[in-house]
Amino acid sequence: MTGSAGSFRALRVRNYRIYASANLVSLTGTWMQRIGQDWLVLQISGDSGVALGAVTALQFGPTLVFSMYGGVLADRYAKRRMLVVTQTLLGLLALVLGVLVALDGIALWHVFVLAGLLGAVSAIDAPVRQAFVSEMVGPELLTNAVSLNSTVFNGARLVGPSMAGLLIGAASGDTAPAFFVNAASFAFTIGALLSMRPGELRPSPPVARAKGQLREGLAYTWAHPDLVLAMALAFVLGSFAFNYQVTIALMARETFDLGAEAFGLLSTCFAVGSLSGALLSTRRSARPRQRFLVLAAIAFGLLTIACGLMPGYVSFAVLLVPAGAAGLVFSVANNSFVQLGVEPQMRGRVMALYFMCFMGGTPVGAPVIGWVAEHLGAPWGLILGGAVAVLAGCGAAAWLARGRRVRLEAHVAPPSLHLHVGARAVPSVPIRTAEVATAGPAPDQQVTRR
Repeated sequence: MTGSAGSFRALRVRNYRIYASANLVSLTGTWMQRIGQDWLVLQISGDSGVALGAVTALQFGPTLVFSMYGGVLADRYAKRRMLVVTQTLLGLLALVLGVLVALDGIALWHVFVLAGLLGAVSAIDAPVRQAFVSEMVGPELLTNAVSLNSTVFNGARLVGPSMAGLLIGAASGDTAPAFFVNAASFAFTIGALLSMRPGELRPSPPVARAKGQLREGLAYTWAHPDLVLAMALAFVLGSFAFNYQVTIALMARETFDLGAEAFGLLSTCFAVGSLSGALLSTRRSARPRQRFLVLAAIAFGLLTIACGLMPGYVSFAVLLVPAGAAGLVFSVANNSFVQLGVEPQMRGRVMALYFMCFMGGTPVGAPVIGWVAEHLGAPWGLILGGAVAVLAGCGAAAWLARGRRVRLEAHVAPPSLHLHVGARAVPSVPIRTAEVATAGPAPDQQVTRR
């Protein structure tokens, strides 16, 4: 199947279709809250980049503690029921924040505590949601559904920040309406989950409660070098390169001296690129190759550096589009690479580890980027994050190239990068038949495990 029908083929599944539609509404509210929360922190703290990085770290820090436990729960219990609980809790936390702001009783420590609680619930919610996708669509549509999830996510990012900026501006800087809208938006996802047809789901066999299930997930991942590489890239880029929620806010307020509306517009520009990258990714039907992950990481890093070098608001906004596209292409490819490389009964725990790597490094990276941006200037936060991403990609390429012939081709028209990795060098000594029969596949030829 080709064309747009092929790009959106997972939407033919009723359960996934109503889930994705409701998720678009809910995620729009989530992005409104993110913009409102960042702007609220800057208002309370006096434009402190450190405070902005700290609240981001608190929101994602619980991933390190609870994500693997959420993966165990995802493998053990009914995922749909778990999602109803987590989505309800997330809506209540947004409501509490909105009430505190509306009553003018908000303090910075309130934002910190609520961000930490939000992160704790999200740490359990994320691996359950990721594992639940395969139950809705099955393995044959999983790659397309993962890409469509990213399309929905970034479609919401396209609308949410602008709506939040306009709403905050219309309310004379009051962020409470953004939080109230987000709290109400969770009702759509909860309603979609409750209205699904259970008989059309494809639940994986539940894993019985037993000791050592966390260690089993870690051991399974460590035994597969392809998964380790994907996790490492996710950790480094998630820690230092995917901090645009910090750097865009500081660029808008400090570098360009603009208000919430401009901040929302910049976030929308990044979302336009991300949405484009997500739509491109929907056409992929097979598991990505490792060299593709490497090139995507390097491209994203270079574009992030370029964003930091832009001299004006307009040029910065324009370059956010390709940067967002490159970041999303890497994110979707890495996610699909991991999901399609694990056995169903291990998917919840491995995806929990993946999100722990991707989001768990934020408590380290976000304060560092915030400190650099505050003391050296917001552009340097982008330059540092991009440089780390480029180094990580080059390091991964060197690891893949061990004992191989490597050639990197750059083309101007159309602009593209191609990484050619030859076969491993054949040893000069004779190889016994038994050794040949037991040799494993090369990293770029890993067999998709079902």
